[in-house]
Amino acid sequence: MSFDTVAHNRSRQQFNGVSSVWLFGYGSLIYKVDFPFLEQQPATIEGWARRFWQGSHDHRGTPEAPGRVVTLISQPGATCKGMAYRVSPDVFEHLDVREKNGYLRFSTTMTFDDGSNAEGLVYIATEDNAAFLGPASTLDIASQIARSSGPSGPNSEYLLKLADALRTLGDHDPHVFELESHLR
Repeated sequence: MSFDTVAHNRSRQQFNGVSSVWLFGYGSLIYKVDFPFLEQQPATIEGWARRFWQGSHDHRGTPEAPGRVVTLISQPGATCKGMAYRVSPDVFEHLDVREKNGYLRFSTTMTFDDGSNAEGLVYIATEDNAAFLGPASTLDIASQIARSSGPSGPNSEYLLKLADALRTLGDHDPHVFELESHLR
């Protein structure tokens, strides 16, 4: 049921001659930093909204009972706050496996809090991947999150840690915080 994107991601971007790459994190990459980085800065990307529309069969759910994790949905005028990490290209060996359940790497422009910009990469689970669940009512999404659990722990833990991390960044994401209100 999962769409393993490891090989596809490794064929998409080649890092020949590049010593570092910016990576934008908007979900668990904000609070679960299990990879080395050279630098980190809060950042935003334009035209994207964070949504709990991606199924998690490998981390926060199972193939029989998937959890829900965030992806980005194209939305003109929207901004998504997250954390940017400058990493060496070899870090993607680990991250491609971590993000293998439907996430592909895409190029993006990120804006740092000081107003400067950088080109980098972001993992997005698009609508055409096998694990994509799509929209549902806030109550239905919250209920699925509340009852789901997988090898990485309860799905509710993912949501609550993300909400706390966004507060630390000074971001108010209505979608995330409305879901959180159903679980706290």
